[in-house]
Amino acid sequence: MGDQLRTLRTEAGLSLRDLAAQTGLSATLLSQVERGVREPSLKTLRALSTAFGPSTASLFHGNAPLTAHHSRPHERSRLLMPKGLVQYERLTPSNGQLEVLLGTLEPGQASGDEPWGHTAVECAYVISGTLTVHLADQRHEVHAGEALTFDAALPHRYTNDTSEPTSYLASVTPPTP
Repeated sequence: MGDQLRTLRTEAGLSLRDLAAQTGLSATLLSQVERGVREPSLKTLRALSTAFGPSTASLFHGNAPLTAHHSRPHERSRLLMPKGLVQYERLTPSNGQLEVLLGTLEPGQASGDEPWGHTAVECAYVISGTLTVHLADQRHEVHAGEALTFDAALPHRYTNDTSEPTSYLASVTPPTP
């Protein structure tokens, strides 16, 4: 992902400091992502999408065509979020076509501070617990074994309003930072 970010940045004629100024991210963070020292958070990817728009999806494209991908626990990349927000593990390779994330929300946690919309179709399948999906002006309680598929352009966020942890799969096509 770092090499692809560097390519996007240099093709746009931006220095690390220029990109930092455009995105509100630090040049140090951007350098760490480019060098592979740090995985970008979902917030970082969203900020990059303000600078590169649809080109940001190229950060998820693998260099080789997909033949098979075996996802193993403790070998998956993680999307790191601030404390109190969801933690994701990426179950699919970064091929730019489909992203499947394993999400865990502890009681009282949320997927983000505010609802957010992006161009995609999203499906949330609850493995355990109850996931509350806030979608535009609607609220859906999705229980274990149930799924909710929706137009992700509508502002949305996930919360766990129960006293038990919630585990779920979030599938997004196309992947959106």
